[in-house]
Order: sequence, then C-alpha cells, then structure tokens
Amino acid sequence: MTIVTEALTELEPVIKTTFTVEEIRQLLPHRYPFALVDRIIDYVPGQKAVGLKNVTINEPFFPGHIPNRPLMPGVLIVESMAQVGGVILTQLPGMKGKFFAFAGIDKTRFRRPVVPGDQLIMTVELLSFKMNKIAKMQGEARVDGQLAAQGEMMFSIFD
Repeated sequence: MTIVTEALTELEPVIKTTFTVEEIRQLLPHRYPFALVDRIIDYVPGQKAVGLKNVTINEPFFPGHIPNRPLMPGVLIVESMAQVGGVILTQLPGMKGKFFAFAGIDKTRFRRPVVPGDQLIMTVELLSFKMNKIAKMQGEARVDGQLAAQGEMMFSIFD
C-alpha cells in the first residue's frame, strides 16, 4: 500500500454493520417488556437491516398467549420487524432526535408459529423515504430459514 492509499484509508469513515442490544437501547425508546430486538447482525446504510430476537419461555406474553401452547403473538412479530426498521431510520441523515411511529401495515401474513426456543431473524428493507416524514419498509421474519411472517410497514416521522 502506498502512503497516499494509507492516508485515504485512514480518512474513510467506518460504517457500522452490527449493533449490540446496548447500542439498540441508545437508538430506540423501547424498554422491557417491549424491547423486541436483541441484536442487529447485518446493516446496510439506508437500505436494510437484519435483526434477531431470541424467543424464550420467559417472555411476558406467553402465560396468556396461549396457555399450554405458547405462541408469540403475530402483532409482536410485526413490532419486532418495526423495531429493526426503526434502527434503519435512526441511521439516516438528519434523523437524529426524531420520533418514529407506526403509521400502518399492509400485505401482512403469518406463515408459521413462533414458539419458545426459536430465534427470530428479521430482515427489513427500506422501500421509500419521502420528505423526511413518511417511510415505507418491507419486512420478513424467519425461524430456521422458514418464513414466519412478512409484511409492509409505514412509519410517520415527528420532530
């Protein structure tokens, strides 16, 4: 490597491609029992993020959903995907300090149950981001490579 190449390499910003649970807590306002993303395992700035949720029998929703056959509620699977989408939004230019709220879900389907012991892998892609006010994303959640849920999510962005 030449001196010029070394100098340019030192000036290039480091792009973060993973986030720990502690880093996610700094980005999103969600806390127990509603923090539903344990880690971001892949992140492509402005495009997509892949998050994971380790589903345990200790989740607060299992005693009531469903006794003797615990299933993760579909709305919480969608919320998990939305939180992965929230990480994407927090990293966009000009979004620091903004508040994001769910504005809608479309084309959502649930394909297989999510149960204690599963590891939910959620891939969320940014489809559009208009006037720094509305974002649309496509998400899917998988367990052991099998599609568990998928859908489109819309977010409103507030100051």
